[in-house]
Amino acid sequence: MKKLIFAVMAVMVMAAPMANAQKVNKEATLAKLAKADADVADAKKGSKAATWINRGKAYYTAAAAPTKDIFVGMPMADLELVLGKADAANEGVTLGDTAYTELVYPWLKIYMANGVVSTWVLTQTIKDEDLAAVALDSYNKAYEMDNKTASKLGEALKELENYYSQNGNVDMTATDYVDAAYAYAQAYKVQESPAYTGIKDPSYLYYAGYLYTIDGATNNASYAKGADLLTKALEAGYADPDGNIYYYLYHCYYGQTDSSVRLANLQRAKDLLMEGLAKFPKNDRIVEGLINVYTSDSNVGDPTELIKMVDGALERDPKNKDMWFGRGRIFYSMKNFDESIASFKKVVELDPQDAQSMYFLGYFYIAKGDAMNDEINKRDYKSTIAYNEDQKGVTAIYMEAVPYLEKAYELNPNDFATIETLKVLCFRLRDEAGMMEKYEKYNKIYEEMNAQRQQQ
Repeated sequence: MKKLIFAVMAVMVMAAPMANAQKVNKEATLAKLAKADADVADAKKGSKAATWINRGKAYYTAAAAPTKDIFVGMPMADLELVLGKADAANEGVTLGDTAYTELVYPWLKIYMANGVVSTWVLTQTIKDEDLAAVALDSYNKAYEMDNKTASKLGEALKELENYYSQNGNVDMTATDYVDAAYAYAQAYKVQESPAYTGIKDPSYLYYAGYLYTIDGATNNASYAKGADLLTKALEAGYADPDGNIYYYLYHCYYGQTDSSVRLANLQRAKDLLMEGLAKFPKNDRIVEGLINVYTSDSNVGDPTELIKMVDGALERDPKNKDMWFGRGRIFYSMKNFDESIASFKKVVELDPQDAQSMYFLGYFYIAKGDAMNDEINKRDYKSTIAYNEDQKGVTAIYMEAVPYLEKAYELNPNDFATIETLKVLCFRLRDEAGMMEKYEKYNKIYEEMNAQRQQQ
């Protein structure tokens, strides 16, 4: 019987963390913050670096308290051990385009997907200010007073960086882009602390700037913030593999529509895109941005100026495949299909194994045929013979696309877009010799590939 009593007591002890799940004592925490503030305000105590370090720790602890024991990917069972049972659970709550199970707790709402924590949103805070920012200022003050404290501050600053980085991640998942941008920017600000001992990560600046760019579509003021952060990212040596940072910078400057700085912003956008094009000539977004700038209402430049720049570069380096690729995309954006085709013929001449360029070359022939067909349909024909003759010309253009698309498929038989385009084109040409057979061949492959995609 004695053993049974002890066993019951053990179960009660084990259950205690569940019953008394993480609680945040707001009044006690505020009292600690008040004491920390009073200590640094005291003439004697405030002259010591240790007092400022203690203040920083108090503010960091207060900032992290509501979420200190949870993390993205945490299973439901572990979550309940830490926070206990939720006050309420709501199914099918959407954030952005994603549906979650929402768990309501006193300090936050947690969003679950597939049985694990995906993100969360705080519903109350210890104090209506960025407590972690106060912690950072306190640590910096301590270092300013005594740089020998650097060894003591390294871990504390790493905790702050992780705190802001996690907030950026969860805010972005929750589609709260402005708060996410702020958090990422703050993570980098922590790294700029003179006492920080780790390696700086400029990707924080990039993601912050990117998120402000997104918000700029509905909040114009965010474009200026995005431009500032993305520029700092470049200056810090950040380079994403595709060069999209230049496209986002263009958006930030182009989106600032204040008439007093409009022309200067367009010029800056143009310069950035030209810099990006030189480094990433295959980036379609950069090319499209340049066309937009050159054809904007404010007279920034003639699009032919852009072509001259590209052609000048090709005169110096005629075997630059990527530059020919970019030239073709520029002309395609201008709907000059003959020049875009000529450019991509040069690309595949330089690299006959480039499946992507083979595909684009075939696609540009289709675009040219579509444009001719649209023009024909606008005409008022008086003769069926004349109409049929013009349609033969369109058909001839479409036929020129076939071998390039077939070569693209040969080089990359797993590309769904290529096989889908071939199927549609061959059906369009089914009355031409051999085209019905090709349609049946590519349609069968398309159906097999489509079935595999649906099973994945």
